[in-house]
This record gives sequence, structure tokens and C-alpha cells, in this order.
Amino acid sequence: MTSGENLVSLDHDGYRVTSDPGADHSSGTIVDGPGRDERDRERLSVVESYADRVLETGRDRWSGEETPLLVDGVHVDTHEPVVWQYEGEEFLVSNLASQQNLFRVLDGLSELTGDDRYGDAARDAVRYHFDHLVDESGLLRWGGHQFVDLGTLDPVGEFDADVHEFKCHFPYYDLLWDVDPDATRQFLRAVWEAHVLDWSTLDMNRHGEYGRDAGGEEPPWDREFADPDPFFVGEGLSFVNIGSDLVHAAGALHALGDEPDAWEWGERLAAMYVKARHPETGLGAYQYTKPRRRDEPPEDGPLPTTSNYGDRAENQFAGQFGDVAREGWVLWGGKIPTIYVQNGLVQLRLAERLGADGARLRRWTVDGLEALAEHGYAPAENEFRPMWADGTDLTGQTFDRSGYYGESGTAWQPVPADAEFLLVYALAYRLTGRERVWETVRAIARGLGIGELGATPGDEPTVATDVTGGQDGDANGDGTSDGGAAEIFALLELYRVTKRRGYLERGRNVADRIVEDRYHHGFFLPSADHVNAKFDAVEPLALLALDAVLRGEPDAVPPYVGGSGYVHGRFDGHGRTRDTRVIWPKTREE
Repeated sequence: MTSGENLVSLDHDGYRVTSDPGADHSSGTIVDGPGRDERDRERLSVVESYADRVLETGRDRWSGEETPLLVDGVHVDTHEPVVWQYEGEEFLVSNLASQQNLFRVLDGLSELTGDDRYGDAARDAVRYHFDHLVDESGLLRWGGHQFVDLGTLDPVGEFDADVHEFKCHFPYYDLLWDVDPDATRQFLRAVWEAHVLDWSTLDMNRHGEYGRDAGGEEPPWDREFADPDPFFVGEGLSFVNIGSDLVHAAGALHALGDEPDAWEWGERLAAMYVKARHPETGLGAYQYTKPRRRDEPPEDGPLPTTSNYGDRAENQFAGQFGDVAREGWVLWGGKIPTIYVQNGLVQLRLAERLGADGARLRRWTVDGLEALAEHGYAPAENEFRPMWADGTDLTGQTFDRSGYYGESGTAWQPVPADAEFLLVYALAYRLTGRERVWETVRAIARGLGIGELGATPGDEPTVATDVTGGQDGDANGDGTSDGGAAEIFALLELYRVTKRRGYLERGRNVADRIVEDRYHHGFFLPSADHVNAKFDAVEPLALLALDAVLRGEPDAVPPYVGGSGYVHGRFDGHGRTRDTRVIWPKTREE
């Protein structure tokens, strides 16, 4: 067997599993590394300088208490903290949920350098939250609608709602557990208590109520489950972005705290989205409930956009497409990467960590990715078609009616298969060895200009070492571009499968291009013209992951799981908006 061939075995479900050639198969980690050179050491020093700058400019110097808390970012020239503006007041934004990738960077940097200052800074911030910024149930004061004002050290939520919101945040629970296992266990239980409305049906919501009784010391898992059919009318909104966070939380509790009952519920929740997939194509699903119709929508004209009028896709498109029109079966725009990238990546990482306990989650996730490749991927264009989950291709069609999804006359657009799709498909291949998945990896790599990977992973790839595109600009459209970071993570997955050095050489070149194009004023920015530095940048995590593999120590750096944080609420002059629209994209021209 050559060094590039896959080692294939069967798990207890009869599902194909691959392991890395040259790996320690008992742990699943690479035990040899190709070594580092001077430019690799210089790149690591950039991350060290970045971390030093973050701690120097971002640590609390505004409250008068000199707490270990960090703001979410600063102006690159003045080093003044970013602010949220509401009703004429300015709040200094410190959102622990928006600093989880930063904490992964700090922790990984300490592991690689032996300098404990970085990891200790992250731990001190978490410890302060556990000591001062939790409610009586154990919920932390953080998330999509809540942050801490570093001017007063008070939680702020009045700009939107005093609720706990998660949507693809995926916190670094290993760090929280290391700081305080009891508090982390209580949080992981409390987050389920806060977001699940009806345990028998798993009706749940992205908004969790602070101050609810979380059952004291007793775990919440002793509940009856009716295993309902999908698309029942629910009181909440079972979006997959909050569902992914709950699955992640349950899996983390099982992995860290040996709580199998938690994972039983996590697996039940993941299965609800699988049951809601279209029965003929296996595509979907964004949600598994229908929102209760509390108000009647108008029969014609523009539709209201809130969920109290029922299923918004049904309201807007049923006249055009019939019964397939439902929110759970929307596959266009941001719904495709939410289901298949953010949700897909965190579930695959979790499944790998859980081993045999994660076998079904792995299978369900990769089945979904295969369905998307079969029915939605256009290799020649390197795009995913806009679709309903029955496979109806919407390319070139337009909306008949205005509503939640846009104005009448809006044309459906394909979604580019970017480096994040390459990452999730590469990881799916490494964990399963499915040939259809490898074909998709090859096609996306060609489409991105990376090169020809070969008919099988054992073939010698023709990888373009010249990095000429994909690293500049704002890939996410929110001032936090990380397209190059995703490519590095994907190349590392391909290296783990094949041990072909070409992937590492391109990864080094991508990393050098990231430093050249995005490292400005001591921070990682989408461009030199951006004025607000978001500390939760993913690029330094990718640079550390590459360095760790070059050393032969890939587990020294926490894995990227696809999560990110945000603040969402009313901002003076902008209405309801996000920091990803009004703070991080800001440039000098503005």
C-alpha cells in the first residue's frame, strides 16, 4: 500500500471509515511532521505579535476595575474600543461569545510557544464571567442579543431583547471546562433548558429566557420524547443554526463530562433535521417545525416578514410552487452554507471526537453533503444551484411576490462553492472515504484554481503553488473575510488523508499571502482600509493550525469548528442590524 492510499475499516454501523497513513491509529492523530523553516517561524512570530497587540489594546482599561475582560475589537489607529450606539448612548462591546475563536488562538499559541500568558488571558476572562456574569440558572451573559458594557461591567440587552441567543456560535467548551467543570456542566444543561420549549417534541427556539429554573443540581434529561413527524406546528422556531449549537453543547457535555443522557438528546435533535429532509432527494432541512400562524397574512400585495404570520416561504411562494414551499425546504442564499458548512462542519468535528458514539451523526451529515453534491452542485461553474429541497432548480426564475425572502422580481442566484465548502467536503472524505465526496472535493479544488487532486487520493496531485486569488477582499461580506483561512484548513485535511507535501506547500503560500494581504497595524483585517479590528479573526487560527502540522503536533491547536459570534439589535441610524454590517465592514472611505 502506498503512502497516499486510504486505510479503510468498518465501524459498528457498517460505515466506511478512513484513517491517516502514517498515523497513530489509536488516537487518530498524525505523529510525524515535515518540519519548519525560517519563514514558518516568522509567520508564528506574526501571530505572537498579533496576540500581544490584542491583549495590550483590548484588555479592560475602561471600567476602573481592571478586569481581565476584553472588548470585541478596537479602532486600528486610536485603539479605542468599538461601540454599540443605542438611543444616544455608547456601549463598549465585550461579548464572550464573539471571542471564542480568539480564545482558541490564545490557547493554541501557548501550546506552541510555551508562553502561558496567552492561554491564561483567555481563562481569566472566562473565570470572570463564571464569577460575575451568569444568571441563577447558570446561563452566561453573552450571545447574539447580549453583551457586557466594559464601561460599567453591566450586561446590556435593551437594544433588542434580554434573551440568550445562539446561532452557530459553537463556543470553545474545552476551555470553559478547564476553567470550571461544574459551572460549564451547569451552563450546558441550562442552555438546553432555556431553549427547549417542549421536550416531548423538541419544539425549541433560538431565544432562551434568562432567569428560568434549570432544575438545580439535577440533570434535565429525564424527559419523555414522542419522536414526532417533521413540520408539526410549533411555538418556537427550530432553525438549524440554534439546533447546531444545542447538538454541539450536548456532545461537548458527553465528551467532557461523561454524560451519555445529554448526547442521547443531542442525537435526537440532530435526527429531527434528518427526518425533515425531502424524502426523495435527501436535501435539507433548515428547520423541522412550522411556526404557528397567529395572524392572517394579506391575500395579495407585499407580505409581512415576521413569523407570527406562519411559514414565510409558504406565504410567499406556495402560489408559485405549491406544497414544496416551506421554510424548512429553502435551499438558496445563506441557507445552503448554514445547513451544509456551519452545521456540517461542527457535526463532523463532533462526530470525530465522539468516536463510535458519533457514528450516526457522521453518517447523517455526510449523507446530506452527498445529496447536495448530487442534486445541487454544478462543477463547470463551481456553484450550488438555488433549489427547493425536492431538487427544483430555481436558477433564472424570479419571485412572484414580495415577502421575507425579498422583493417581487428578485432573481434566484447560485451560491459559489468557496473554500469553506472545500473544507467540509475534505473533512467528510477523511472521515468516510466516500468516492462521491472525493469527486466533489476534486471539482471544488479545480473551481478554486487549486489544481487537480487526482482520481484517487493516492494519486500525486498537481497543486498550484502560486496563490493568485481568493485571499483578498471580504469573502464574507461582513468585514471579517476568512476565505484564505478556510483553504488552509481544507489543505490540512487533504494532507492528513494523503501525506502529499504539495498541499502543505500551497498552505504555506496561502498563509504567506494572508500575512501580506491581511496583517495591517498589528491586526488581521480584510484590507488595509478597514478601521475596526475584530479580535475574533479566524486567520491566526489557520496559521497556528498549519504550524502545528508542520511540527507534527496537530492536536496542539484547537480545531476550527465553523463558529462565529455577532451582536444583533437596534443601532442608532440603522434600525435592527448587526455588528457585521455597521462595525466590522467600516473603511476609511466611510
